[in-house]
Amino acid sequence: MASTLWVGTRKGAWALRAEARRRSWKLAGPQFLGHIIHHVVQDPREPKVVLIAAKTGHLGPTVFRSTDRGRTWKEAALPPAFRRAAEGEAARAVDAVFWLTPGHASERGTWYAGTSPAGLFRSEDHGERWEPVAGFNDHPMLDKWAVPPGSPIGQLLHSILVDPRDPRHLYLGISSGGVFESTDGGRDWTPLNAGCAADFNPEPDPEYGHDPHCVALHPEMPDRLYQQNHCGIYRLDRPSTRWVRIGDAMPRRIGDIGFPVVLHPRDPDKAWVFPMDGTTVWPRTSVGGKPAVYGTRNAGRSWQRLDRGLPPTQGWFTVLRQAMCADESERLGLYFGTTAGEVWASTNEGESWRCIARHLPQIYSLTHAI
Repeated sequence: MASTLWVGTRKGAWALRAEARRRSWKLAGPQFLGHIIHHVVQDPREPKVVLIAAKTGHLGPTVFRSTDRGRTWKEAALPPAFRRAAEGEAARAVDAVFWLTPGHASERGTWYAGTSPAGLFRSEDHGERWEPVAGFNDHPMLDKWAVPPGSPIGQLLHSILVDPRDPRHLYLGISSGGVFESTDGGRDWTPLNAGCAADFNPEPDPEYGHDPHCVALHPEMPDRLYQQNHCGIYRLDRPSTRWVRIGDAMPRRIGDIGFPVVLHPRDPDKAWVFPMDGTTVWPRTSVGGKPAVYGTRNAGRSWQRLDRGLPPTQGWFTVLRQAMCADESERLGLYFGTTAGEVWASTNEGESWRCIARHLPQIYSLTHAI
């Protein structure tokens, strides 16, 4: 089966396509040249449908939809927007549509979107019209949960996860704020941050006010979640509500700070991260200019450095939270896009890497499609 990688960048979207063996990749694009593309996501329930989370120069934050695998696009009739503020209430405006997640397999046409500032939105018509999820956006604790500014590009709601066993069971992450869980379809939410460090917070073990960078749920073992946090790498095995810091097993000189975390689609013990320099000045580059992926095969008890083929020195880039992914091939492929505009690929679970695209704008997202 052929492979497609959707590349979202600071200046538009591209597609990388390869034959079944994934030996030769061809770059197509750009589309939406000049627009900020935060996320490009294919609908696994209806593979012809692809959504783009974009910020345009003239139209502002919006969502574009394709029903023909990206050949043509149409803007959403009603993009995500907060409800009109009541008299005396502070108004909120969406600055960026940042994250997209297809809904449960049983809910065809349903999508979720996360925004900056932190907002959760839902569409039930394939992304054509978006409505605020009032249970989150109007939650009486939201002002305390979502701490501005959150990140260099603002407060972000991301990592919207749907339990494959129950469409009412949802997770999400806020930078900064923490991980939150709903068991009633988004009507109410509970912080889920016990065990996570928050070194920037004066409280030793705060209930909220954390900074998750990326959270992932394993599709075949949905009681297992992984988290790459501003303050470490964590694993959560439900029904426990306390995260375990598996980043403690990383080499001390590398640390366990980064943005993405990617899971093997069939093996819940396998995960990959891309560490970055998390020293006091936070340069957001690879550690020492020597980029490497680190992988675990035992749920975080140990980690292996995977850097064969990557620049051995003077590789001063990093990988953002949406810019690393895996395919579903029997011989698993891993991919990441860099802040330097390169796309790297591995067809052997990270044992070796090669660059398949160069000279793109800064890459914000990289997602696999079929």
